[in-house]
Amino acid sequence: MTPEPPLRLHLDSEALVANWQRLDALSGKARAGAAVKADAYGLGARRVAKVLADAGCRDFFVAYAGEAAELDGVIDPAAIRVLHGPLSDDDTAYMKQAGLRPTINSLAQAARWLKAVGGACDLMVDTGINRLGLPMEDLGNELVGRLNVCTMMSHLASADEDSPLNAQQCARWTEARAAVQARDYSLANSAGIVLGAEYHGTLTRPGLALYGGVPRAELTGEVASVAKPAAMIMQVRDLSAGDTVGYNATFTAPRPMRVGVVALGYADGFLRCWSGKGMLRSNGCELPVLGRVSMDMTVIDLSAAPTLSEGDWVEMDYDLPQASHVSGLSQYELLTLLGRRFSR
Repeated sequence: MTPEPPLRLHLDSEALVANWQRLDALSGKARAGAAVKADAYGLGARRVAKVLADAGCRDFFVAYAGEAAELDGVIDPAAIRVLHGPLSDDDTAYMKQAGLRPTINSLAQAARWLKAVGGACDLMVDTGINRLGLPMEDLGNELVGRLNVCTMMSHLASADEDSPLNAQQCARWTEARAAVQARDYSLANSAGIVLGAEYHGTLTRPGLALYGGVPRAELTGEVASVAKPAAMIMQVRDLSAGDTVGYNATFTAPRPMRVGVVALGYADGFLRCWSGKGMLRSNGCELPVLGRVSMDMTVIDLSAAPTLSEGDWVEMDYDLPQASHVSGLSQYELLTLLGRRFSR
């Protein structure tokens, strides 16, 4: 039997469901789907998708066809949309065989899909983000007219800001809706949901807010943390005044101190930006990071929790907005950086 790693990532399923239900309600007349790309932002796509499907979610979004394969046996393949579309003939063949729905992002992808399958698909229209997506001027192309479009989508570039680009994109998306016959129309991501009903269409695509992220102030208090990472204390050490800690001796003990060496480092997504300013916790006690974070280890001050010993577990402080403010990492990075060594 494989030993349990000294890193755990607990998924709060109740909070996840509550977040999705709240975002679904905030979507008004539209229904909320779920972005589960990048292994559900690092939290485990199979578990997340099953929890949300059991709660009533019927629309799931992944980036690549290979990510959809991770959901085999968990949810109906017809409910999975592959956002980056058929990138190759192999992609196309796999999606045809698996019954997945690709998102067509270009005329070349449209031609590839029509030649091989010609079945149901989604269509991404670029209204101003200039990433993937069909340019507005291509909407009248005969290839687009031949597609069996289920959902016409676009993606907001600045929904987390009060930017004039939001209204411009919404207007272009409304124009595209008039040009493309589809069953559903989708524009809003997590932040876009709170911009107003005109952004909702019939389907919204929350991602970050599902997992406790707050991309706009309006979502403060509306969603709860879902990720609960924890790490084991591998060793407890007693420092004397003047002892230094870690690489390059960036911390010097000002007094005798009891510290813990935790099985957590930048290989696990706890990057060096947390050095000297990060915080772990135990039963509400704050345990500051001392010195420089290394690849597999971080040293913490145990002064506030003198009973902690080797083999005990401490929690990472993963209130996403606050952790983002302290670390300088985006809330997205905080989730997706969590490494493979965490048992999920």
